[in-house]
Amino acid sequence: MPEKVRVILVTDGDRVAQRVIEEIAGSLGLRCISASAGNPTPISGEEIVHLLKEVQYDPVLVMFDDRGRRDKGKGEQAMEYVAAHPDIEVLGAVAVASNTTHINGIKADACINNQGKLVDSAVNKYGETEAGEPLVCGDTVDVLNHVDVPVIIGVGDVGKMDKADDLSRGAPVTRRAIEEILKRNGIEQEL
Repeated sequence: MPEKVRVILVTDGDRVAQRVIEEIAGSLGLRCISASAGNPTPISGEEIVHLLKEVQYDPVLVMFDDRGRRDKGKGEQAMEYVAAHPDIEVLGAVAVASNTTHINGIKADACINNQGKLVDSAVNKYGETEAGEPLVCGDTVDVLNHVDVPVIIGVGDVGKMDKADDLSRGAPVTRRAIEEILKRNGIEQEL
């Protein structure tokens, strides 16, 4: 295991997202910290780092959720701690859009729309492409503006998007977002 644990942050953690992230982790040969799932995130950043240090291999998918709060909730507090920890290397983040209003949002490097296409514009909660730069507005994304994340890929609501990302279909939108982060980090050959 390298000195630093390589992680991908996922800004969603409800039950649907948890099932999707666990399934994608298994199918791609990644690890997942299931204890970080919850709405809101049920454990602290310190506890997440402790769990990350126990994994046998990486990269590791870690879920964070603020349960719709506009301010810095439990998920963002935990994410900020994990992303700034000296023993963690953040490969990227899957920034999940929601209907939360009065937030800054995060400029993504790209988004994956509900058709599974990589786009250079925003997507909403349903994964629909919107006009303008790839700004993702969600309840757990604003803290990404204050931590070092080399690759940010935006998506609609994980496992949902009017069934476009349904687990029965293999959650193709979320899977593509995670694959894109791995690819941009030169990790695709390891899978």
